[in-house]
Amino acid sequence: MSSLKITCVIVDDEPMALNLVESYVEKTPFLVLKKKCASAIEAMEFVKTAPVDLMFLDIQMPDLTGLEFSKMLPKNTRVIFTTAFDQYALEGFKVEALDYLLKPFDYAEFLAASNKAYNWFLLVKGKQKNILSEEKEFLFVKSEYKQLRIKLADVLYFEGLKDYIKIWLKDNPKPILTLMSLKSLQEELPETQFLRVHRSFIVALKNIEVIERSQIIINNQRITVSEQYKPAFLAFVNNNSLNL
Repeated sequence: MSSLKITCVIVDDEPMALNLVESYVEKTPFLVLKKKCASAIEAMEFVKTAPVDLMFLDIQMPDLTGLEFSKMLPKNTRVIFTTAFDQYALEGFKVEALDYLLKPFDYAEFLAASNKAYNWFLLVKGKQKNILSEEKEFLFVKSEYKQLRIKLADVLYFEGLKDYIKIWLKDNPKPILTLMSLKSLQEELPETQFLRVHRSFIVALKNIEVIERSQIIINNQRITVSEQYKPAFLAFVNNNSLNL
């Protein structure tokens, strides 16, 4: 799993529902609970001074409904609605909620909705982080006492081998070998072009030829997408703005 953490607030006027969602949040490694609130008014006061990424928001509440409150939130705070009434689903999606959980929901349903939020934030924060590095075209690596300039457009994938990396290029049957860790290499690469899919592999997204279940095929090489890196990979596959 990535180191991405999502801060969240739970808002529900029913104490049992509030505590249940709190227990679900505590089970989920990438969620960080900042506050639980018994009303939208209480939550509104909190986010004025402590903005959060995500809000688990009940809809039917006194004084101010979840739908009304969602329209007042900062644009960077996203919502997953929790409600016992399915007639609000359409309105929920009109305000661009990430998901809609119908009570009573179990942890599996909660986790599926949270993973959807995780994938959304991973994409958004990745794009923000790499806005200055998207145009990077070359990478310099040391190999056999030389500094080689590697054109990123020619890279198929990087393969980690203990303290070394094999750089597999188009139209080159033999890889370039360089002394470097995949972790340090990953920090140098534009995340819009390359993605780590396994502890031993970083792939060039544009050069993926086939996706078959949990495997990628690039230049006849099968590379498994491990569970640790699957959320980010699924976000890439499901995002319409990125095309293979």
